[in-house]
Amino acid sequence: MEFKAKIMDEAAISRSMARITHEIIEKNRGAEGICLLGVKRRGIPLAKMLHDNIKKFEGTDVPLGHIDITLYRDDLSESQPLPTSEGCEIPCDVRDYNIIIVDDVLYTGRTVRAAIESVFRFGRPKSIQLAVLIDRGHRELPIRPDFVGKNIPTSKSELVSVMVDEIDGETGVCLYNI
Repeated sequence: MEFKAKIMDEAAISRSMARITHEIIEKNRGAEGICLLGVKRRGIPLAKMLHDNIKKFEGTDVPLGHIDITLYRDDLSESQPLPTSEGCEIPCDVRDYNIIIVDDVLYTGRTVRAAIESVFRFGRPKSIQLAVLIDRGHRELPIRPDFVGKNIPTSKSELVSVMVDEIDGETGVCLYNI
């Protein structure tokens, strides 16, 4: 991979997440009835950022959990052994909540489809909304995010890398040629 550009630094991510938080609160007429679910791996710390912002802005401690989409992927080969899943941690009855799935990058839409399937395993929520830090285009499924930190038009020969301190030791978004 060849480094192309740094798209966002930690401060830019923080500003985008604060804006997304306000949009979530506005769309849902407050924070009551919201449950945030981060998609494993980098969606989890991003969901935590939204959770902390909601607590700071609204004084509401909304349920926060995570989902592992590994077993719901549509690109698993039948000739390979099934992957193991570390499972989901959903701290509420989804039927009583507006679920907000949080992920780092929206690309083809296949991860989101798998995340929705994972949520439906626990029941039918009032609604499912999607918050992503980066929307890079190239959808293969009719999926559109409700909340976006930044739209980055890319080519299919580029890779968008979101880094979060908890996993990568630094926070930022970089673009690479592959």
